[in-house]
Amino acid sequence: MSHNVIEKTATTAPEFVAETEEQILARVRSSARKNKIRTWGLRALIVLAWLGSWQLTATYWIDPFFYSKPSLIWDRLVEWFTRGTQFGSIWLQLYTTVQEAVLGFAIGTVAGVVLGVLLGRSRYWADVLAPFIKALNAVPRIVLASLFIIWFGLGLQSKVATVVVLVFFAVFFNAFTGAREVDGNVINNARILGASRGQVLNSIVLPSATTWILSSLHTAFGFALIGAVVGEYAGASKGLGLLISNAQGTFDAAGIYAGMIIITVVALVAEWLIGLAENRLLKWRPSQSSSAHGI
Repeated sequence: MSHNVIEKTATTAPEFVAETEEQILARVRSSARKNKIRTWGLRALIVLAWLGSWQLTATYWIDPFFYSKPSLIWDRLVEWFTRGTQFGSIWLQLYTTVQEAVLGFAIGTVAGVVLGVLLGRSRYWADVLAPFIKALNAVPRIVLASLFIIWFGLGLQSKVATVVVLVFFAVFFNAFTGAREVDGNVINNARILGASRGQVLNSIVLPSATTWILSSLHTAFGFALIGAVVGEYAGASKGLGLLISNAQGTFDAAGIYAGMIIITVVALVAEWLIGLAENRLLKWRPSQSSSAHGI
């Protein structure tokens, strides 16, 4: 009796079919694709709900003169990109701000990395210069922007100088910490094997600090755009900051929001490009969850 039951169970049990490697990869890709679609769909719903509620609120309950509304902001963007602004083509304003941000970002990044790594490996000079670096970092940037305009005028130089100050400290502290976090045993072993200071710096310290430095660049370019806009806001003849300042002076809330949207798009594009560069430079790094970069 039990033997018949065992045979019956064996004949009716489903056969286990092993998946091939291609099938497993296809299933993983399909799951990742569906998850990405769900994520972007939810993001789109959040944006639509936010814009829709703003449009309705500004239409029936609050004064759009002060708070504007999405339809007015869209009209202002269309006007700028089709007919231009009071100060010329929108592309000229955009190019000016991006140029200032990129130049200042490059100079500030190089200076921050060099000084951060050198001071990170020299405790004596780090202790000597620490009060001065902290004092400079504590100075309000808007004050420096005003000084730079007095020193260098309303042109490119004053905006680049403002950007350099903002970017430098964002990169410097990360480079400094990255250089300090290098495993001392690895450096000692390299020196025992005859490595010079330059070889230790190039082969051990810089690669170890690369992750810290590249992580700071995501924040640093945002600071670069802020520096360019703040400098233009304080005084300029062209740029997105000038558009925002002029919109404020004419009580054009839609113009202020339109300028903010353009700056945000530029920042997101720059963030994407920096992420691509980071992935290429850190191919040697073990794969980690991307959740840390999702915010």
